[in-house]
Amino acid sequence: PFISPQNFTFIAYFGLAFPVLFVINCVLVIYWIARWKKQFVISLVVILAGWPMISDHWTISVNSGKGSAGNKIKIMSYNVRLFDLYNWPHNTETRNKIFDIVKVASPDILCFQEFYANELGTFNTLDTLREFQKAKNYHVEYMATASGKHHYGLATFTTYPIVNKGTVDIFTEHMNACIYTDIKIDSDTVRVYNMHLQSVHLSTIYYTDTNYFETKEVYEQEAGNILKRLFYAFSKRAVQADVIAKHISKCRYPVIVCADLNDTPSSYTYRTIRGKLKDAFTESGNGFGVTYAGKIPFLRIDYILCSRSLVARDFSIIPEKLSDHFPVSCTIEMAGGK
Repeated sequence: PFISPQNFTFIAYFGLAFPVLFVINCVLVIYWIARWKKQFVISLVVILAGWPMISDHWTISVNSGKGSAGNKIKIMSYNVRLFDLYNWPHNTETRNKIFDIVKVASPDILCFQEFYANELGTFNTLDTLREFQKAKNYHVEYMATASGKHHYGLATFTTYPIVNKGTVDIFTEHMNACIYTDIKIDSDTVRVYNMHLQSVHLSTIYYTDTNYFETKEVYEQEAGNILKRLFYAFSKRAVQADVIAKHISKCRYPVIVCADLNDTPSSYTYRTIRGKLKDAFTESGNGFGVTYAGKIPFLRIDYILCSRSLVARDFSIIPEKLSDHFPVSCTIEMAGGK
């Protein structure tokens, strides 16, 4: 996490594999101890060296409960994968079920990544969301538009007045982006960053066709293609993280970050953007922080971060597989200052 993939990309692969490497070393410690071999010390030293990062993947927190009597802000962040626009799991009710999750959670601030809306009346998500939820003020930025009617981007909804909004140019040619929204909470102003960083863009055939890698030639060719895509994404996210971290450092308000970083807590991307911010999961979460609902296990790539003057409580991951991401939520308490 301390080395930019721009300078040494290969090391980023180990960050991606951190949970698996951790489990392997735990198994090796048990194996060597059972055989009364001193080699267990090697794996034990490796585990202890990486201990500060383990809590970023798995944690037990006592920072929950009622807290102070001040402002309590319910936050939700959710990559909705275009509300299942293309009916990937063949479930036409997915969008309505996502809406049901929002209704139950009833957040004060709601951030969507991979947001979609159209002007045809068939997928009018913007108006629908404003009809049934309390967070009716919104900031939407579309990164791509097809046929002048189909819009793809990011959306932030809030119950509080919006006093300013903008985008952070993260040099992307896809739908990945970062927006910020300044909201007024009583006499305080808080800046909410909503971001979706560089995706790997793996073809769905890698997940769905079990016979695709049947021949050695195809396996070797596609394995190289996957590594190249990862290489590009690691490097691209490093640049984006540097830009966003610099933007956050110049903000004079307390900050809340809702992010699909497409990267793990062991990554340069996470460490750079987190900076001096607090991670709601490590502050008030419990168990394994798995937020990716796709085929690759153990991945935490969705985050809620906040300034040190804010208190994060009751972090939760909602285990509803309606997208390839699980929604995450927490309660933020205002404590004054930055």
